[in-house]
Amino acid sequence: MIRLRGSTLPVTGSGQELVARKNLLIESARVSAIHCQSLSIEYPGGTRAVDKISLKVNPGEIISLIGPSGCGKTTLLRLMAGLEQPTEGTVGLDPPVQVDAGGIAFVFQQPSLLPWRTAIQNVVLPLDLIGKGSPSNRRELAFELLRTVGLENAATRFPAELSGGMRMRVSIARALVTDPHVLLLDEPFAALDDMLRNQLGQLLLELWGKRRFTVVMVTHNIAESVLLSQRIAVMREGTLASVLENPLPHPRNEDIRATVGFGEFYGRVSRALRGE
Repeated sequence: MIRLRGSTLPVTGSGQELVARKNLLIESARVSAIHCQSLSIEYPGGTRAVDKISLKVNPGEIISLIGPSGCGKTTLLRLMAGLEQPTEGTVGLDPPVQVDAGGIAFVFQQPSLLPWRTAIQNVVLPLDLIGKGSPSNRRELAFELLRTVGLENAATRFPAELSGGMRMRVSIARALVTDPHVLLLDEPFAALDDMLRNQLGQLLLELWGKRRFTVVMVTHNIAESVLLSQRIAVMREGTLASVLENPLPHPRNEDIRATVGFGEFYGRVSRALRGE
């Protein structure tokens, strides 16, 4: 067996194919910092969705963007992803990555799975699009990710046959299959009930613990941001109001919600959102 970064794959195939499979897993072993410098975007009519934001996201860090609706959280995330172009300022990754080679992964609020493809076919899709690995390598990696998120028995099901939580787990597996340097999450658990939300938050922490990719997550949920993040960036009217360091230790699980430290930091974040 080959064991790499917490994953196990069976040793089968020719020597050349085994080397290719190993390289596919370790090729993107680095993670990237994100640098935003005086970043702004202005839409027609003069609306500034993001206004002169400077923020560094450290490599291997989880940071949450939190604030009221319309404050620019998702727009800032899209600027980081290269899905929007700034009017002023710069945003960049260090070290740089190839977006079209799977260096950045984006998980939207809705899973957006292709209904005519099975779970494993949806997870394989990013590898097909960038032409990474042989078809057999791609399928093995996709199955390994489904196993990691607890869906190995649902690999051949179509999205309509999966629950909302299962579809989101497929979406997370699809995002991670290229072994990205940076994972961007736009309220991925917002539409789920509290139990599923907590389960998927814990799954994210476990996956991050194994791979240590850089994570930026948009959320409205204070408890979620406190549980998952090393820092919390509070936004207001397109600006960065404050950045709070999370004092809670790692590793974390749901039990930490009952601690005094969790409650105290929750209160700090709540007060920052109110502008106190």
